[in-house]
This record gives sequence, structure tokens and C-alpha cells, in this order.
Amino acid sequence: MATIIVLTNQKGGVGKTTTSTALAAGLVSFYNKKVLAIDLDPQGNMGFSLGLDIEEGRTIHDVMIGRTSAREAIQTTDYCDVITSNILLSSAELEFNFSDRELLLKNSLAPVADDYDFIIIDTPPALNILTVNAYAMADYLIIPMAPEILSLLAVTQIKETIDSVRESLNPHLDVLGILLTKYNPRTVLAREVKEMAENIASQIGTCVFDTQIRSSVSVAEAPAHGLSIFDYAPRAKPSEDYMSFIKEIRIMMRTKTLQEVR
Repeated sequence: MATIIVLTNQKGGVGKTTTSTALAAGLVSFYNKKVLAIDLDPQGNMGFSLGLDIEEGRTIHDVMIGRTSAREAIQTTDYCDVITSNILLSSAELEFNFSDRELLLKNSLAPVADDYDFIIIDTPPALNILTVNAYAMADYLIIPMAPEILSLLAVTQIKETIDSVRESLNPHLDVLGILLTKYNPRTVLAREVKEMAENIASQIGTCVFDTQIRSSVSVAEAPAHGLSIFDYAPRAKPSEDYMSFIKEIRIMMRTKTLQEVR
């Protein structure tokens, strides 16, 4: 059964999609893992960033409404398998109005879950039915956030949703950590936000990752070329940071598994 990692933050522009694609590509390129990337954001940026035409082929919306199977919707890229998204998914809140709608994604992906080592899910910048579907099937949440006050406030608002999902849908939901992105250690604001993020992390039973993702124009340029940050700018600071981040994730998950066994 695949390990399912969900990237989440209701604040936009914090690096969710960049982190999702880097994580998926890095697990394949550096650790030879089999990865399925799921784009749950109606903007469809994850599929685009991995080199796909998001207007071609079946999407996660088609899967969730039963128009096609998950296996039929999977597209292959140079990095990993992907199920794309597009603007039609924005109607989910109104369309998915039946019982057990919070488990729709989990049930739809069940037939392919055993085919992968990891499933990486990029979520929309909102706490809606799509986000809840992702939380309901997740093993781990990762919360990317920029060192800004508004981004920090968004993280505090996630706690209620996490608690609700744990109580009703997924008691094993684990917040792996908060990842600081667009980070400039020279600014006072960045250091202050990091300290506040550590306080919030303790409230939701998690931590701030030791790795921070530094800013670079290469992060914004890579999606236009359909390349991962590792291929587009392998010597750029974010490439180094994301490699360290993936290594940190693997160590943390291994530690948690050992603790559960004991």
C-alpha cells in the first residue's frame, strides 16, 4: 500500500505545488520510488509543472464523478505518473452532495494504491470538500508556508479541520511538519515567523522542518519548461534545499514507523 502524503495550506502562493512536484520528482529520481501525483487543485498547475497538457486526457474530476477509472486517468511523465486536474473540479462543493462524499477520493484511488510506493496529493488553497477528501486518505500532511503573517494565520486555521477529520474520518492522520518556503534567513520577519511557526507546530503536535526552501527565480521558471527544479537548475539553492527536505522526510517517516512497531 502506498504512503500517501498531502501538501496543504489554505493560503495560496506558499509553494504547495512547487513542493509537491519536487517531492514527487525527487522520490523517483534520487530514491527510485514509484510515485503517483494527484492534482486536486482546479488550477491544474501540478500537471502543467510536470510537463503535461492539462486539457488532454482524463482528470481527477472524471475519476471522482465516476466517468472513468483512476487507472484510465493516469498519465505518464518523465518523472512520475500523474492524474491531472482542470477548472471543472471547482464545482466539487456543489457536485459532491451525497453521503460519504468525504471518502470519494479514497474509494476512487483504492484500485491503484497498491501499485505505488508513494501517492503525493496537491490540494487547493482552501479548506473545502476536496481538501477533506485528501485528509481522509492521507498518512501524512505537510504544510508549506511562506514567512509571512497571513500565511501563518492560515496555518492556525487548519488545526480545526485536522481535528475534525481525525475524529470522524481518519484517526491516523499525522502532520509530518511545517515547511518554510521562500525563506530568506537574513530578514527579521523570516526569523520571527519561524519562531511563531514553531509555536503553532507544537499546538498541532508536529514540528517545523529543519530544512527551509530558499528563494530563487529558478523555482518560478522551471514549470514553464515542464521540468523539475532538479533538472532545470540542479545547482540552485532550492534544488539543494528540496533534496535535503526529501531526505529529512524519509528519516522522519522511518523514525515514526520504528516507534509504532515498538
